[in-house]
Amino acid sequence: MWTDLAPGDRAHLMGVVFATEATLRYLLQPLKMNLASLGNLVPHVHWHVIPRCADDGHLPQTDWGARQRDAAAKALPEGFEDALAARLAGALGAPA
Repeated sequence: MWTDLAPGDRAHLMGVVFATEATLRYLLQPLKMNLASLGNLVPHVHWHVIPRCADDGHLPQTDWGARQRDAAAKALPEGFEDALAARLAGALGAPA
């Protein structure tokens, strides 16, 4: 849980969340982003960083909510995984 983390760890985790959001926005250019911190069954900390596109079948509801319309799954851009890893490494000061 958030309050179990030391202040420096909370700040570091938020930096990772923000870097992930910025990287996904740059690579995918979504309509908007959803950020969610959940942990309903087992006490823990994790984040969902979800790009939302205009043709998203769930908009305006959450990605895990009821589908609002049929929408085909979109393929990720060519080289997405490598670009994601490289940009996140750069943003977080880690080797790629």
